[in-house]
Amino acid sequence: MNNIKNILPHRLGDSHIRILRIFKAVIESGGFAAAEAELNISRPAISNAMSELESLLNMRLCHRGRTGFSITEQGEHVYNATLQLLGSLDTFKSQINAINTKLVGDLNIGITDNLVTNPQMRITRSLSTFKHRAPEVIFNIQMMPPYDIENAVLEGQLHIGVVPDLRALSGLNYLPLYKEKSLLYCSAQHPLFNQDLNTISDYALEKYDAVLPCYPQPADIKQQQKRFKGSATSTDREGIAFLILTGRFIGFLPTHFAERWVVQDLLRAIEPHKRNFYTNFSAITRKGARPNLITEAYLEELQKTA
Repeated sequence: MNNIKNILPHRLGDSHIRILRIFKAVIESGGFAAAEAELNISRPAISNAMSELESLLNMRLCHRGRTGFSITEQGEHVYNATLQLLGSLDTFKSQINAINTKLVGDLNIGITDNLVTNPQMRITRSLSTFKHRAPEVIFNIQMMPPYDIENAVLEGQLHIGVVPDLRALSGLNYLPLYKEKSLLYCSAQHPLFNQDLNTISDYALEKYDAVLPCYPQPADIKQQQKRFKGSATSTDREGIAFLILTGRFIGFLPTHFAERWVVQDLLRAIEPHKRNFYTNFSAITRKGARPNLITEAYLEELQKTA
């Protein structure tokens, strides 16, 4: 005998999809307050939507109160199912758009942090020309860690990603974009700042605190930082810049990102001829994905920027 209870209505309408999108934003933002800015609706409206969803599903999806915000185990399952549902809806829209030659729909792009200052500006220039070519396309850009971008492209949640070439996944296509140079920096408040920065030994650097990235990096880059006194970490380059600018740490930054502080003489590079590395970046798309005119048209514009 089938004892499974149907708690959802036979047909999901726009109102149900709306509260699921609110639920997704709340979970990804880490709470109601952060989701308020993301969704541009009031906190009471978000609270009402969450209560409505919990009542509809007869489940407690998250804890909120004085102890803070956290997702329940049931909430985790509902969140994963929500991602699948919304991803399927986006795939359906993309497939329907592909039937029509008119470029109408969404373009979902995931980009690694702090690439906007890259002087080649291939992403910026391609978005500009594509907007002129397809004015009705809606751009949705998410700044995400590289591994999250790869997974989102593989799962169809993103059409295109821009990531460093840290590994080659068989399920992805790669379009090389540019090479990024990074140097080791100290700030104006650091003891090294007024020394001769062209000749400093590994032994001398070992006594200074360094901020190290906790995101994946190639082995040759890790080797350069192996002897550093790693006393801080960061998940992105902006966090590294924050710590270097305190005057208490040294660390690597992309030259294009550090340039704003270099020209103000707030940062200086340490042995730039020796302590440097390059990172290649590529645009990624999913292999075997169904034809999508919007994605294909944007890739054409991206290739023209070479």
